[in-house]
Amino acid sequence: MGSATAQPGGRLIVLRAPNFGWNLVLNLKIDGRTVANVVQGRSYDHFIPAGRHVFTVSAAPSAYSYEPTSTSINVHPGESYVFMAMWQDQYRVVLRATELTATQMAQLRSY
Repeated sequence: MGSATAQPGGRLIVLRAPNFGWNLVLNLKIDGRTVANVVQGRSYDHFIPAGRHVFTVSAAPSAYSYEPTSTSINVHPGESYVFMAMWQDQYRVVLRATELTATQMAQLRSY
């Protein structure tokens, strides 16, 4: 464990919107590789290498043809990036950058 400044990359936190759906999983891919399937009550909170990355999200099960969407960011060492996964419409999940208070950040597990 260490602080964001001790890591060679940035901290990525992805939260699920409260109305995401109890029976759906948030699938998160970074640069085309699945890194997490986030269930209700959980989040993704990990360090990722510095540099440009593409984050792709979708909902599963995909029986309803949920469309994946992607967001690109340039990760800087020591920075934190917080996103909320939410519905843009009934078939598309998107990541929206969000701000957390210091108290909210402290409540998340730190690495």
